[in-house]
Amino acid sequence: MKKIVMKKNVVTKNSLLLALLCTLSSYSDAQTTDYVADNIFSQGIEGPAVDAQGNLYAVSFGKDGTIGIVDKKDNAQLFVTLPEGSTGNGIRFDRKGFMYVADYSGHNILKINPKTKAISVHAHSDKMNQPNDIALAKSGVIYASDPKWSDSTGNLWKVTPDGTVTLLESNMGTTNGVEVSTDEQHLYVNESVQRKVWKYDIDAKTGDVKNKRLLIEFADHGLDGMRCDAEGNLYIARYAAGEVAVVSPHGTVLERIKLKGQKPTNVAFGGADGKTVYITLQDRGAIETFTTSRAGREWLMQQ
Repeated sequence: MKKIVMKKNVVTKNSLLLALLCTLSSYSDAQTTDYVADNIFSQGIEGPAVDAQGNLYAVSFGKDGTIGIVDKKDNAQLFVTLPEGSTGNGIRFDRKGFMYVADYSGHNILKINPKTKAISVHAHSDKMNQPNDIALAKSGVIYASDPKWSDSTGNLWKVTPDGTVTLLESNMGTTNGVEVSTDEQHLYVNESVQRKVWKYDIDAKTGDVKNKRLLIEFADHGLDGMRCDAEGNLYIARYAAGEVAVVSPHGTVLERIKLKGQKPTNVAFGGADGKTVYITLQDRGAIETFTTSRAGREWLMQQ
């Protein structure tokens, strides 16, 4: 977290009540453990992302403007230092193994070759506020959230494989977490300040989005990064709530996992079977982890 024509969604009173009741339900039995200890990363810790070899990456290793790599528990080290003027936030890997990084201070989407550590600008637009989080479709299309924290607004961008940048929607709420659904048919975008998660249909030919509707709205705290599992459920970092909320594709809260830290910024799936969830914590500068019964979408995409 860093400081279109829309169809109206029809939400019944019953569905709103159900969402509220589920949101207020007790925590699951899942227990978190530390994967990286306190203050190894700075408060800018974000990302995270896991490559095909199982290595975990997160931004702000020790200080902003860096990316750290963690190859096993408690073994974090510097991976790369970004070019001057660049600060990383969300990270994703494509099916060829290239890393993409939302560079919020440089108004870029960076591309990194993990083998050579060569860094290039994949996409740039001066019209971006500060690209925050990114999601990657199998087609290679990147979706980028673009908040403007000063007035609680935001945009949504599409970046094609050749680096062409297109504004999909402007004047949204404070756009933050973004994710492609497991079946590649939908895009989810959340708004931190407004605490809403929106669901769009993705045009299979163009990658554009349409038919926007509200998936779920939370009553308190903020929303940050999110990822889908193999069954299409969203794992949402609930900033300042100290939890990860698991939400079904229909907008029902299925589970709430209590964290040690209070300010989770993002989540990623990894581990030997893709069922380990890694959570970056701003207030701790650490990474917590828990196991789930379903592998992650991106982990499966890389297999």
